[in-house]
Amino acid sequence: MYEDFVATDRWTSEKLHCVWKGTVVAIATRHADATDIRFAVNGKPLWIAMPNLAWVEQKRQNGKVITDYLAAQAAGRYLKQAIESGYDNGREMYTMTVDEVLREVSAVMEEAGHTANLPSLPVVDRDAHPAEFDFKLPGEPQTVAESA
Repeated sequence: MYEDFVATDRWTSEKLHCVWKGTVVAIATRHADATDIRFAVNGKPLWIAMPNLAWVEQKRQNGKVITDYLAAQAAGRYLKQAIESGYDNGREMYTMTVDEVLREVSAVMEEAGHTANLPSLPVVDRDAHPAEFDFKLPGEPQTVAESA
């Protein structure tokens, strides 16, 4: 869906490859009451800030929660629309309103039908072999797979 997509910039017709990279609660990083969703857009970092109040409002309005997967999809949908509508002007951060978050969450759920149908994150290369993801922990003589 919106964790890895291509959008065409309205003004330049440039194809922009957007890939979800992570989700960070911004209270810790920039003292903001928001959750930041990071994308790489043609390799450059871009953040979508989603106000944490949207999680509270979603629960209050319909009793449902916004999961991490759903937040990433909603932010990706917002980003795709921003690029294709010409709203994208090369900024590194976009700030959504509570209403925008709720609207995007609703639209993603309409498309997906159920949270179980949302793609899992992180995005992993489906052609990669498990050994490629192995790593050594600091101070450990062997990789995680070797120690298992």
